[in-house]
Formats: sequence, structure tokens, C-alpha cells
Amino acid sequence: MSGRRLRTLLVREARATFRDPFTMAALVCVPLAALIVFGFVLSTEVQELPLGVYDGSRSIASRRFLADLAANGTFDVRPFETREALDEALVVGKVSVAVLVPPDFARDLTSESASSDAEVKVVYDGAETVLAGNAEGFLRALLTSTAQQVGAREREARAAAARDRASAAASDDATAGRAASTSAASLSAPASDGVDVRVRALFNPRLDGKRFMVSGTFGFVLSFLTTLITAVSIVNERLAGTFEQLQVTPATSFEILLGKMLPLGAVFAVDVVLMVLAGGFLLGVWPLGNVFFFVAVSSFYVLTSLALGLVVSATSATAAEAVQKSVMLSIPLVQLSGFAFPLRNMPRLVQWIAEAFPATHYIRISRAIYLRGEGPGSLLPELGLLFVFAALLIALALRSMERRA
Repeated sequence: MSGRRLRTLLVREARATFRDPFTMAALVCVPLAALIVFGFVLSTEVQELPLGVYDGSRSIASRRFLADLAANGTFDVRPFETREALDEALVVGKVSVAVLVPPDFARDLTSESASSDAEVKVVYDGAETVLAGNAEGFLRALLTSTAQQVGAREREARAAAARDRASAAASDDATAGRAASTSAASLSAPASDGVDVRVRALFNPRLDGKRFMVSGTFGFVLSFLTTLITAVSIVNERLAGTFEQLQVTPATSFEILLGKMLPLGAVFAVDVVLMVLAGGFLLGVWPLGNVFFFVAVSSFYVLTSLALGLVVSATSATAAEAVQKSVMLSIPLVQLSGFAFPLRNMPRLVQWIAEAFPATHYIRISRAIYLRGEGPGSLLPELGLLFVFAALLIALALRSMERRA
């Protein structure tokens, strides 16, 4: 391999890319637009979700409980006078979640018996499966925390009232004062938490869908767009005759391969940095792991997708055919790579098929870095598989170019 020929090819490809305004706009704008769309529009985050409530207790404790629930800002709380009206609103879609406060809520909340914990019934619309699941998990945690706080305040108020009564009685009768003090001490003793639900979400306590979507968007963009841009650009060069002219030069097939991949890979590496910055400043989502490690892994994965684009171009006669094949490849990417749907919920055979997609392993790495802050040590198996896929696709792309020479 000649370094001089390779530099010439790199300069040629870079100039050709920068001279094409449409390609540059697609390389820069599409990844950022996809990140914003998936982060804002398609987020599964629970935000201002219509929440209908029916207060069967109508007590001070229940009113405090619902006020604290509304003050959180996550739900749009809408009170209903009757249970029937709340059920009708849930059926017709006016509310997505219903909270039913039972009549004995206040009594159970301040009870000292562990067997009489307060119960709150939650009914939610399961048609929006992902959002409903997030709402259920977040609402259970919120209800637990709010009920505990309200119950603690109620018990403290009862204890304070008992102490006041004990002090007043002590001035008249010392014996009665001792009895009242004993009663006050029992009320101020530690009681049950008021509810029996214990919910804990690791790595994403608020079940924020933005982090999930942003970390997966890198896999979607770097898989689909790189394949499409590479396949279409090389097919157009074949139709114009410039690619055949390049193949009759002294440059080897491997040098031509690198000359095509490295300039586009550098542009997409810059795209990764821009997407990380956009996700951080616009969406408030930064990777919990090492940013430089994430950019390095993403840049390496770009070369894998570019090699796949070269394979697609070698088997396409027209640009339209290359686009169709790239779109067909993107369908299993979205459905089976874990970008939008968890693999563990798929049939076993489909899971095995999904393991054959490089995007599956990259999205796992991306989410591990973004959501859990993992490093190279724990991700070594996935990195190894990604390296194997890259080597196979680059070898296949090289062989495809040699056959078309």
C-alpha cells in the first residue's frame, strides 16, 4: 500500500464530498434532526399525563395526598365527583390513569398496625403499552413517597395534639397527665410507612424515556444513514464512469476502499460529537460513561456501516435500487436491533437472528455507556463481536470491489 496514493485518494474523496451541498446537508442535518425528533417527539417520558382522581375519603389526609400528587408536575390531575364519571373518562380516553382513594384512607394511613396499610387503587389505559408501563412504575413510586410523607405529617399532628391535651390535663390532675403522656408517647412511636409498595428503578429512577431514545438513536442514524449515503454515492460514481476510471489507476482495491471509507468516516465522527453535544445541551442527556470512549467506539462502528454500504453498492445497478436495499435493511434494524423494542420480549429464534446485526451490539454498547456508565472492561465481549463484524464486512466489501473491477 502506497501512502502517497492513499493521500491522493483521501483528498479526492474529501473534495468530492464537500463540493456536494446535498450530501453535506444530509451528513450534518439529518443526524441532528433524528436525535431531536426521537428525543422530544418519540420520547416515552411521562409528562403532563392526564390523571383522573376520585377521592372517596374526602379527608384532610386524602386532600393533602392529592395536592402533593398534583404538585409534582408529572401528571395533569383532574378530580371527579363520582366513581362512575371517572370510569367513563377512562373509557373514552379523557384520562390515561385513574387513582381511586378509598373511604378508609385516612384511618389506615395513620394507623399504627402494620396490617392496615393504606391502599390506593391505580387503573391505567394499557393501549399505550410503553407509556402505560412507564406511568405505572413512576406512579407507584410517587404514590409510595407521597403517602409516606402525608402519613408522617398526620401522625406527627396527632402526636402533637395528644401532647397538648396531656399538658393541659396535667395542670388539673397529675394522674391523668401521666396517662395522657403515655398515650402521646404511643402515638409518636414509629409506625408503619402507610403503604406496602416498594419500588426502585436502577440507573433511571424517573423512567425518563429521553435517555433511552437518545442512546438508541446513535445506532439508528449511524447504521441507516451511513449505509445509504455510501451506497448511493458509489452507485452514482459507477453510472458517471468515474469509479471505473479510479479502478484503472495504479491504486489497489484496498487503497480505494480506504479512500472511500475514511473521509466519510471522519465526517460521521464529527456527527457523533455534534449529536452528543446536541443531546446534552438541547435534551439535557449526557452519557454517564466516558465521552471519549463513546466517540471512539461510535467512530469504529461507522467504518462497519460504511463497509456495509460498499457491499450494497456493489450489488446495485442504479441509485434507486441502492436506496431500496438500504431502506429494506433499515426495517429489521429498527424492529430487531433493540432500538425501540427490547430483545428479551421477542421469540427465541428472532433473538438469534438479531444477534447477527452489528447494530444490535452497538446499541447495547451505546446504552450501556449512556445509561449505566460502563467502561471498556465490562463491554469487552460486545466490543469483540463488533470488531468481528467490522472485519467480515470490510473483507466482503473489498472482495465485492475486486469482482467489479
